[in-house]
Amino acid sequence: MYTIDMSNPAEVAETLLAGAQANRTASCRKGSIDHISAPGHLIASGDTHDHPRNFRAIVAAAGLDGEFGSEPKHLTLHEIIHPDMKQPLPGEPAPVDTSYRGLTRVAKLKTQYPEFVHFLLANHELAQATDALIVKNGVRCVEAFNAGIDQEFPDPIDAESVRDAVKEFVLSMPIGLRASCPKGDILCTHSLPGPAMMDRFDTTIINRDLTEKDYEPRVGSAHLMTWGRGYDHEQLEDLTESWGINLFILGHEHATNGYALVEPNAIVLNTDHDKGVYLPIDLDKPPSLAQAASDLVHIQ
Repeated sequence: MYTIDMSNPAEVAETLLAGAQANRTASCRKGSIDHISAPGHLIASGDTHDHPRNFRAIVAAAGLDGEFGSEPKHLTLHEIIHPDMKQPLPGEPAPVDTSYRGLTRVAKLKTQYPEFVHFLLANHELAQATDALIVKNGVRCVEAFNAGIDQEFPDPIDAESVRDAVKEFVLSMPIGLRASCPKGDILCTHSLPGPAMMDRFDTTIINRDLTEKDYEPRVGSAHLMTWGRGYDHEQLEDLTESWGINLFILGHEHATNGYALVEPNAIVLNTDHDKGVYLPIDLDKPPSLAQAASDLVHIQ
């Protein structure tokens, strides 16, 4: 499936830029989000964080692994980069993250299946593209990712070309996937704004193109939509009314058992640990919140 020389900076950069072009020009892209509709099938995933087994599992479940006779299904992906890493002890070298490779593989997948792969903007990718501080388990993720690129491409010009292509790919990503279904629409996003941020959030963002202002930390609506936690019943009801959504499928928050339900109509998925899950959906028969929980597939 992947014929990419990950040690070739020109090939890596070209693959990422081709993925950015596919993000922007796919016919499913309308404004800031991708749109699909029934009939069809969707494999909805949560954060992956460079978890190789779980990534292979969801790509295979969507029929996008190149196996003969596989029927393509729509696939959501988000937060591919910045795997779990241990904070170094005093005197140990800083950790190195090579998840640019996973990002490049997804860019290739998008160019191969532009109407079926939907890579949703998430806070870790956005932080990487904007060189913002983000810390996970005591590790400065953006610095570790840059160190991985520098290690693989010691020529500063080569490393910079790859970093520029990463930024281009990230800033081309949609902030969501909307699936129009007979019994109500589904919206997949990395997260939603926290309830306290709703007064500064522009709910029209899903109906228009993104602007540079949308990415601004703590004030831009795309930034708020990738960092929120602690959603409440009232907020979800308000967004349901504003957007006409029946079910929200989210990531971002850690769920020990692979998923968490948020009443009245949101489910949080994790695909980045040993209890990771994905949710297969027949778009002709979209699930209720309770049905979604029973339909989950736990990755073995």
